[in-house]
Amino acid sequence: MTDKLHLLTPQDALVAVMVAVSVSDENVRTSELVAIERMVNHLPIFADYDIDRISEVARVVYSLFEEEDGLDALFGLVREGLPERLFETAYALACDVAAADGMLGDVELRMLEEIRHELSVDRLHAAAIERGARARHLTL
Repeated sequence: MTDKLHLLTPQDALVAVMVAVSVSDENVRTSELVAIERMVNHLPIFADYDIDRISEVARVVYSLFEEEDGLDALFGLVREGLPERLFETAYALACDVAAADGMLGDVELRMLEEIRHELSVDRLHAAAIERGARARHLTL
């Protein structure tokens, strides 16, 4: 498993962040999984991405969450695999996954805060990203 951890492509890193938000509250909702799949299927950054890798990346995230320092390891892998210019993209995708089910619990909010901190996303930029995610996922 360790060898695979060093082979995160930028797209894998984005998927890992989305999966991490989804599993952070230990309740992976169908709406979150659909949101991840929809984004991978439609966003230009994933144009050449093999959607079958989602499950492999998810297994890596699940296994890291079981380790004591797994979250730190995950962020290290994400920063290693993701160009800095895509850090805000990762945060935006994480916000969209968190908002997908219409509920943001304390655990998900803390995970978003941790992502924001670990990826050094400017607070003002993060607020704009969060506002956009909320607007996209409103219901009637």
